[in-house]
Amino acid sequence: MQNRWDDAELVEPGALAECVYGSRLLGSEPTLVLHGGGNTSVKARVRDVTGDEVEVLHVKGSGWDLATIEARGFAPLRLDRLRAVLQVPELSDAAMMNEFRCALLDSSAPDPSVEALLHAHLPFTAVQHSHADVIVTLTNVADGAASVRAAFGDDVLVVPYCMPGFDLARLVARTWDEQYRPGMVGMVLLNHGLFTVGDSTRQAYERHIDLITRAEEFLSARVPAAPSGHPLPDVPALELATLRAKISELAGQPMIVTRRTDPRTAGFVARPDLGSLATRGPATPDHVIRTKRVPLVGTDVDAFATDYRAYFDANSGRRGVPLTMLDPAPRVVLDPRLGMLTAGRRGKDADIARDIYLHTMDVIEGAEALGGYRALPPEDLFDVEYWELEQAKLRLAGAPPAMAGKVAFVTGAASGIGRACASALLAAGASVVGVDLSESVVGTFSGPEWLGLQLDVTDADATATAIRGGVERFGGLDVLVVAAGIFPASAPIAELDADAWRRTMAVNVDSVASLFSAAHPLLALAPGGGRVVVIASKNVPAPGPGAAAYSASKAALTQLSRVAALEWAGDGIRVNLVHPDAVFDTALWTPELIAERAARYGMSVDEYKRRNLLHTQVTSADVGALTVALCGPAFVATTGAQIPIDGGSDRVI
Repeated sequence: MQNRWDDAELVEPGALAECVYGSRLLGSEPTLVLHGGGNTSVKARVRDVTGDEVEVLHVKGSGWDLATIEARGFAPLRLDRLRAVLQVPELSDAAMMNEFRCALLDSSAPDPSVEALLHAHLPFTAVQHSHADVIVTLTNVADGAASVRAAFGDDVLVVPYCMPGFDLARLVARTWDEQYRPGMVGMVLLNHGLFTVGDSTRQAYERHIDLITRAEEFLSARVPAAPSGHPLPDVPALELATLRAKISELAGQPMIVTRRTDPRTAGFVARPDLGSLATRGPATPDHVIRTKRVPLVGTDVDAFATDYRAYFDANSGRRGVPLTMLDPAPRVVLDPRLGMLTAGRRGKDADIARDIYLHTMDVIEGAEALGGYRALPPEDLFDVEYWELEQAKLRLAGAPPAMAGKVAFVTGAASGIGRACASALLAAGASVVGVDLSESVVGTFSGPEWLGLQLDVTDADATATAIRGGVERFGGLDVLVVAAGIFPASAPIAELDADAWRRTMAVNVDSVASLFSAAHPLLALAPGGGRVVVIASKNVPAPGPGAAAYSASKAALTQLSRVAALEWAGDGIRVNLVHPDAVFDTALWTPELIAERAARYGMSVDEYKRRNLLHTQVTSADVGALTVALCGPAFVATTGAQIPIDGGSDRVI
């Protein structure tokens, strides 16, 4: 592994700034640290408010990611207090965390890492800790200690597995005091990871990279290249959505399910011993929170749930307190035909499970080549899965957004009302597939909850392909928002352009009929019921002269949607329409056009924008908010409704 330390990149002086820099280097290597794992620290002397010099441990705060951590992400703790706490014979982890809060120099600092006592005891200025793939590969075998010594000799201390927390800190302190010898640069905690120490963060980091490189070389001489298969073919989108519906039912909430079919994944799921290898447990116990103890091999979700309940029943007495079982739905599914599916409350969570298991595949196959992959026994994993401190980490995120786990498909999502609808859905927690004729739709939004696809909605095959892409990315379809539409140039019926008429009908009506046909089977599987919101127009109840093609197409779209509401109610699908008017923050309305129309009415631009009964300006964001509301619980008993959003129009009323 490359040593990427560069003094020129250190923008601030001081031990903490150096620790921030070294932590980011460590955290940016996914083979070392994944999604918030690992921790680092540095000891320093500071003056408190009294002017006294205090020895402080700056340790990574809970909830911070090493790859992006800042100075405020480190919790400053009085070192003498930590060392005193470590002398207590017994202490619950909750009491330990309380002691940490009491030892802080800054009450606004984040909760310190649960391994703060361990860092405090090590008699070096800096400590760096990772869950490196190569280290857990060495340790997840029958005799992990022997593997570590074969790779590193006497350069590291080997500590047996112990659950993180107070007991681990006491074990490390005792082992270090008894076995440390000059020249040792760190320690390996079996089934857990690597700690390196140094008189500075730079030294601890460089020792970390050196040991990782030695482990890589050790394994490369003994582990063959991972098998690679051919990318897996498509499977019916309805099959994926059905599986997602079952997972969501067991989870008790809608779940995002992402499919991966690349050659590396295909090679792993094709192994004849997949059922044995994959069900031995995770590479490190920290992963159990994201991936469950084992993946589902195959697609029998009910059997997985039965096994999970038995696992809970067999171990629920270990904590000594009443426990509530977590949901029994799998988070990782491995199948020779489907590839790898990962599930999570949101797309981000499904992606975390995916990333973790991609690294787990390498660990499993590497350890198997060393003599046989062996994870921790179920009871040890249960202790971590139901550990109060790990559960607290998940609670820190708070309640999920209202539409978390829901998958929305929005047409016309690159601009105007369609973009506003997509934005509102994302803000409400939904995962959104946005399509548009403009190529800008790909980057209209970013992040794991967005998939932007360029297409012409009149191309039924392209639309079906986009729906399928959304199912591959997010698992199904819950919400359909029809916002794509065109408004041809105004013309009286006597001068109607036949091509413009046909194009308007093709975009505003025909494409939606095809979209409805393709979307219905997936909407029928939506956890909690499907939702459709159609952006129609004020021109349906109140058409205007010169807009025959637009008004007729929106009227036809309205009738199509009403029929859908009639036909789909039995499947639990709600279909509602909104009729916007005078939404001026869209591409349809240029400043010049607004000024021209205002002058025609003898009004100022502001007066023209508010020429409705409520004298209010209607925005695309207002339409987006109404769209989200129609998908929510307030309209649970509403379908087939047509709701104006126009500030009040005497013609409509």
